[in-house]
Amino acid sequence: MAKRMCFERTGGPEVLQWVEVDLPQPGPGEVRLRTEAAGLNFIDVYHRTGVYPVQLPSGIGVEGAGVIEAVGEGVTGFAVGDRAATFGPTLGSYATARNLKADSLFKLPDAVSSETAAAVLLKGCTVEFMVERAAKVQAGMTVLVHSAAGGVGQIAVGWLKGIGATVIGTVGHADKVEKARAAGCDHVLLSRRDDVAARVREITGGAGVPVVLDGIGKATWEASLGSAARRGLIVSYGNASGSVEGVKLAALNQHGSLFVTRPKLFDYYVTPEERAAGAGRLFEMLERGAVKPEIGQRFALEDAAEAHRAIEGGRTTGSTILLP
Repeated sequence: MAKRMCFERTGGPEVLQWVEVDLPQPGPGEVRLRTEAAGLNFIDVYHRTGVYPVQLPSGIGVEGAGVIEAVGEGVTGFAVGDRAATFGPTLGSYATARNLKADSLFKLPDAVSSETAAAVLLKGCTVEFMVERAAKVQAGMTVLVHSAAGGVGQIAVGWLKGIGATVIGTVGHADKVEKARAAGCDHVLLSRRDDVAARVREITGGAGVPVVLDGIGKATWEASLGSAARRGLIVSYGNASGSVEGVKLAALNQHGSLFVTRPKLFDYYVTPEERAAGAGRLFEMLERGAVKPEIGQRFALEDAAEAHRAIEGGRTTGSTILLP
């Protein structure tokens, strides 16, 4: 038997249910992973609320790490006792144990704990593809990172500094300024007080930034447009304040022939080679100390609803993990 969090209808955190399930032996190509830590990510909120539709009833959570307890027929590369982690796409990481496809797993290096993996794997691989493959950031470039004190934000700031970029970060509250500075931001702006675009132009001598990483969405879209340099790129990767809708292509022209991408992690982690290279690069950045994931909050798995209220209310910093 195992326990897992699930939901039968979309809605607020109250739709989450902690239930007991009968866990069969792993099928062909599957392993059973006993959870040591699960990661909380905004995509979990999008699934729960229906922003990203899923088939109901559904488990919840994409990111988790733990120990393999059983191996199904045909599995190679993993054995009982191995430590492994996943960032999906199968939902259900909010569980004490579960069966999942072995090809969705990453074997963890000895130096990476399950808590660190749950705090960093999804966010870190997201940063890897955004910075290095989507935006192709180079040393000497200046990048605007919204929500620089958040889970993805802090990793992005550290990664960018590690490759020699200058970082302008935004935060929503004054009490997060020092978090953003500690992560490595060269400049920190208060998104609810400052005219972000004007300040970015001031900092960059009027040029704007060649790359914007925007996980906020609706509330920061205009600031992102106004901050981007001529022929700059806006990487819009999240909807924390709501989806960006009604975008007019003429606006990209008017703001300097801009480029915009709305990427998805799994379009950058398709082949085994891409997956191995991306995760390997993340583990390298962890080893170098460029990525220093901060676990700001820990909740029990059965308290996932409260964790969702905290992240939606902007009451979290760094990464949040759920523990069995």
